[in-house]
Amino acid sequence: QVQLVESGGGLVQPGGSLRLSCTASRTPRAMGWYRQAPGKQRELVAAVTHDNSLIYADAVKGRFTISRDNAENTVYLQMNSLKPEDTAVYYCNVGWLIDATNSGNYWGQGTQVTVSS
Repeated sequence: QVQLVESGGGLVQPGGSLRLSCTASRTPRAMGWYRQAPGKQRELVAAVTHDNSLIYADAVKGRFTISRDNAENTVYLQMNSLKPEDTAVYYCNVGWLIDATNSGNYWGQGTQVTVSS
């Protein structure tokens, strides 16, 4: 079992920035972030895969940056140039494999990101 602790969500104006962090109780092979907006399916935002490749959703490319600190078992999501359509609950996800069609086995509790003026 892996426990995840997320932090960093909040309210920000359009064009602003937020940084999410997620710390795991032990080192996972892949780490990533998903989001779910009201009335929509949960979607992959970004991930660091098992071979340290980076995956980004098209909607966030060029604005969001994912990184991980293996010494701290932590994954970060730096979100810049935020838009109202980025508003969602963001979930940390870790496990053996994360890619376009597979998610990891463990989920964080979710952190709300609201982009509004």
